[in-house]
Amino acid sequence: MPDFSNETVNQWNAQLRTQSPLDIVRWAIAQAGGRALVSTNFRPYEAAILHLAVQAQADLPVLWVDHGYNRPATYRHAEELTARLKLNLKPYLPRVTAAHRDAIHGPIPTTEDEAGLKKFSAVMKLEPFQRGMKELAPTVWITALRKVQNPNRAGLDIVSADENFGALKVSPFFYCSDAELDTYLAQHQLPNEWDYFDPAKADEKRECGLHAAWGKKAVNA
Repeated sequence: MPDFSNETVNQWNAQLRTQSPLDIVRWAIAQAGGRALVSTNFRPYEAAILHLAVQAQADLPVLWVDHGYNRPATYRHAEELTARLKLNLKPYLPRVTAAHRDAIHGPIPTTEDEAGLKKFSAVMKLEPFQRGMKELAPTVWITALRKVQNPNRAGLDIVSADENFGALKVSPFFYCSDAELDTYLAQHQLPNEWDYFDPAKADEKRECGLHAAWGKKAVNA
């Protein structure tokens, strides 16, 4: 990834703050030199970023880590959106199955076991994600991050230089509220998925490591 200065990133954020999410995605793809992707976990409101992405580039690679712990409704949602939007889905799986991990290490760690959660995340989510990012090698990574999601994300912006994966991270819905995304889904008749659960977080206020500094260290430990 080129060494973008804070000044350059700040200028981009100021310019993009008044642009529509679709214009932001188009801008992001234009910066990528043919090497953009969008990531998803098929959580609530993910249909919006995926719909947006395929409007800008129909065959945009979609990186999905299927850690094996999704609920049935989330898997059905993923199938529906993949078919409906004709997603160029690039699934990455952990090197160990969920059943194998559970047999050896027991149930998913709880929020009281921070070290256990970080280890779980490193093996089941961060390693396959890092493998996917290395193989797909994007220069621009489009995400569904939003400011309202948790305290860590409130300190980010539409554009940021991601140190974990060496890409320019672009979040076109960063300043959007739930109500605005509800409107977007309704306008485009897109489904939502409310049964989603991320075992690597166990709590919506935590970070699984993809967007936090400790994530890169956890995988390489």
